[in-house]
Amino acid sequence: MLLAHRIRLDPRPAQRDYFARAAGTARRAWNWAVAEWARQRAAGLHSNAMVLKKQFNAIKYADPAWLDVNGLPWLRIIHPDAHAQPFANLARALTRYSTAWRGRKPAYPPVFRKKGCCRDSFYVANDKLRLDVMGVVLPKVGRVALQVDVPEQVARCSRSGDGVTGVDLGVSSAATLSSGEKVAAPRPLKAALRRLRIRSRRQSRKLEAAKVAAGMAGGIPKGTRLPVSNNRNKDTRALARLHACIARVRKDFLHKLTTRLCRENRTVAIEDLNVRGMLANARLARAIADVGFYAFRQQLQYKALRYGTTLVLADRWYPSSKLCSGCGVRNGKLRLGERAWTCRACGAHHERDVNAAINLQRLATGALVAQSALPVASPAATPGTPAGMGPAGGGKVTPVSEYGQQDGSGQEENGAHL
Repeated sequence: MLLAHRIRLDPRPAQRDYFARAAGTARRAWNWAVAEWARQRAAGLHSNAMVLKKQFNAIKYADPAWLDVNGLPWLRIIHPDAHAQPFANLARALTRYSTAWRGRKPAYPPVFRKKGCCRDSFYVANDKLRLDVMGVVLPKVGRVALQVDVPEQVARCSRSGDGVTGVDLGVSSAATLSSGEKVAAPRPLKAALRRLRIRSRRQSRKLEAAKVAAGMAGGIPKGTRLPVSNNRNKDTRALARLHACIARVRKDFLHKLTTRLCRENRTVAIEDLNVRGMLANARLARAIADVGFYAFRQQLQYKALRYGTTLVLADRWYPSSKLCSGCGVRNGKLRLGERAWTCRACGAHHERDVNAAINLQRLATGALVAQSALPVASPAATPGTPAGMGPAGGGKVTPVSEYGQQDGSGQEENGAHL
């Protein structure tokens, strides 16, 4: 099993300087390729990334724009992969752009990358690496650890329980479990929104003051760099720290919740939510993004593999909230604003999110029983939900057991539909 690790490097000053120059080389090569592609496209010429790469290779050691003050090609001191990989990235970007354009979907062409406004990185090919006892040795960089291949028995984590639970995601409560427990989200963006607005206004005012001091009005011309004051740098760091704090609080909450669910349960059922469509709702977009629905699902997927937990994805059209968990009758008139309702058939009173979680638990129990490779599930912990009893109204279930390359919906390409 391959486990990815985030490793913070502690480079020497010379290595830190090389990292900055290599990342700058990759950024500049990307910007050259994007500019040349846009120029040739405006002239009516058909171009692609490989053609652009050949043009770049023909000029990179001779063109004055790529020579240092002494007239020497400074690209020779940077590993070639740093300025070669941007063309492979551009090829993928152009493929996505043309595919979306032909499919009459929103298509966005490649854009320039500005220093300080993009993630600095560079690429080194696998065949340029050298493995030794202590880690991976990169050319012109040194020893760095990137990925660890561990045996299955080491990567596996032990579970503390074998329950079957359904999880309904929401805004008022981040997760509602079929046991009736509601897990509130910290909603760090909402808590820090006032401070975020204040610091953003401070940063904007200092930028406007710098423009006035430079005698500019309106937009900043391309290639122009405004003088940066110490106070502006201080406010920039404060704003970045606040954004990082918001992200860390959300990530910590999601990691703890998903780890708990995988550790305590043999089967977990969630809905295949259309997060992109939900974010189109201007009134709920901020609250939904503040919870992190898609990150919750991603973490469940890879943690379920480590804990040996079966993750069941209910079809996004499955009416989990509208089905009565007592008799299975569907309430087709249930609106989004109704948080509780009473079944007309059996008279049972339901809290919307708890009812949806119970129906998801039933769906997971039925999927678990249907898999002949697994033993029959034990009785569900929630009263009134016997094992093997599926909800009325049907519903397509995709048991997720492999978490490699997936399609846009997150379901397996050849997943079993029960």
